Amino acid sequence: ISRPLSGGGGKRLAAAITDPAGESRYSQAHIRSGVAVPKNTFELLYDWGTTNCTVGDLVDLLIRNQFLAPASLLLPEAVGMAQEVTLPLSSQETLPVHEKQQPIQEKEVTSVKPVLYQNTEKQPSVPPCFSQENSSTQSSNADFHNFCFHDLESVTNNFDERPESAGGNKLGEGGFGIVFKGYINGRNVAVKKLAAVVDVSAQDLKQQFDQEIEIMAKCKHENLVELLGFSSDGAQPCLVYEYMPNGSLLDRLACLDGTPPISWNTRCEIAQGTASGINFLHDNNHIHRDIKSANILLTETYVPKISDFGLARASVTFTRTIMTDRVVGTAAYMAPEALRGEITPKSDIFSFGVVLLEVITGLPPVDENREPQLLLSIKDEIEDEEATIEDYVDVKMSDWDAASVHKMYSLADQCLNEKKNRRPNIQMVCSCQIEGLFLAIGICIYGVSYFFSLFSCRSTSIYKR
Repeated sequence: ISRPLSGGGGKRLAAAITDPAGESRYSQAHIRSGVAVPKNTFELLYDWGTTNCTVGDLVDLLIRNQFLAPASLLLPEAVGMAQEVTLPLSSQETLPVHEKQQPIQEKEVTSVKPVLYQNTEKQPSVPPCFSQENSSTQSSNADFHNFCFHDLESVTNNFDERPESAGGNKLGEGGFGIVFKGYINGRNVAVKKLAAVVDVSAQDLKQQFDQEIEIMAKCKHENLVELLGFSSDGAQPCLVYEYMPNGSLLDRLACLDGTPPISWNTRCEIAQGTASGINFLHDNNHIHRDIKSANILLTETYVPKISDFGLARASVTFTRTIMTDRVVGTAAYMAPEALRGEITPKSDIFSFGVVLLEVITGLPPVDENREPQLLLSIKDEIEDEEATIEDYVDVKMSDWDAASVHKMYSLADQCLNEKKNRRPNIQMVCSCQIEGLFLAIGICIYGVSYFFSLFSCRSTSIYKR
């Protein structure tokens, strides 16, 4: 039972533990950052055992969080009863989903990915990684080119892992592989080679590969990255996207590699475009589950495109909450319910709220050398009147105005509500973006135009005299 809390099960267990008064013993901020939380489940349960709990309470906690093996050592009959009790789907409040474990990708910094690629030379064949049973997935592959692994090796200089600045081809690295720059048919592309990074099994990789292709075949939108093709005949599966010249929003906000700061007006447009992409996903009953600035990629003209759909889930209906046995996502962006294993579109809204704070402040979502360490914690300081949002506005930006910054922060504040039912849905977010956030900008533009029109009329009148 002494497994580290860095896994999803441990974080879910910590989120489920309450004190004698029934309140959460460990705050969501503590669970996300790992500060003031025991390092493994043994220490966690030892700490909880000091709160006058009983063996029955412990067994109930373990069963509810799928730690059946240790629970069976304490009360085998309780585990047996729990496994026998099932309810018809119509009677269940939640829909259990059994899925493969996937890592919480806290260190993912993928900085490039996709866009549309047309290939009419030949009809691609179905990759061998898809079984005959998955006919719907097979039929969706007709939109994508089936590349040979050997050819992808050639266009990426044998997957040269040196960064571009050192003459190599590496563009970024995430929880499920490395992204390389390549050159195919006269254009730059981004090749993502899936690899076992940070305790990822071959089956997990296959699931990521299948999932990305299936989602990309169904979801095509100007604010979602588009898959160009794939390769499944080599040692590792690969996904091929169009090269995104401006990399990720995370890198550009940090002005990585000496790039200039993004203007406030452009940041507003990036926020609006990202919301539009999330809206499209939710309209089509898809939950991304890992919205973050590292997964928002930028074209040459800074059009945002959401990437990385390997963790996305398709939901038959959004009227139910789906429960999963594994917590996935990036901790600094995760909603309280996501830390407990719930899959809901409102979790994407919470993550988008963190992105809005990044847009305003230019700060990364978590920094161990900063106080507060979690960016979303500035919300508490502002609520307690210890600071204002103006205190956190990105100093690298010179063209912001207080009115529109306050409007964006107000939206972020609503998205970051601890209670998911009090967060706006994505349609409300998009409406607020268009009608509220850009209202101040529109008034300024109109005011300037009106001033010049008056000046022009007055000058003409004087001239006539």
